[in-house]
Amino acid sequence: MQEGSPQDDKSASELIDGRIEELGDWRGETLARLRALIRQAAPEAVETWKWRGVPVWEDAGIICTGETYKAVVKLTFAKGAALSDPKKLFNSSLEGNTRRAIDFKEGDAVDADALKALVREAVALNRSKAKR
Repeated sequence: MQEGSPQDDKSASELIDGRIEELGDWRGETLARLRALIRQAAPEAVETWKWRGVPVWEDAGIICTGETYKAVVKLTFAKGAALSDPKKLFNSSLEGNTRRAIDFKEGDAVDADALKALVREAVALNRSKAKR
């Protein structure tokens, strides 16, 4: 965010609301659904807005980011490589040693229970590292 921009006066949650509204298509609907699931799984998480317009959810560190592209909505888990992912949700950024991502394409189903479990595991990992 550049200083003096109209965005300076808005909270991260308001900016995320605006992104969802401005998308106005399946990507906005998907981002809204993913956001709701993240909030259910991690009610203490804080929403932030980073890197010139990326929604971020944090609890003792970054849980995940929610990027929107033309063909996908991407949830990138900052420490995804350290998460168990028993339902094999991760389908992108698999080659790195740290991050993992889930690309949602138009019409993709969201396994709500598996996603919430992944978010809770990410929060637990962040909190365990923060205590050291």
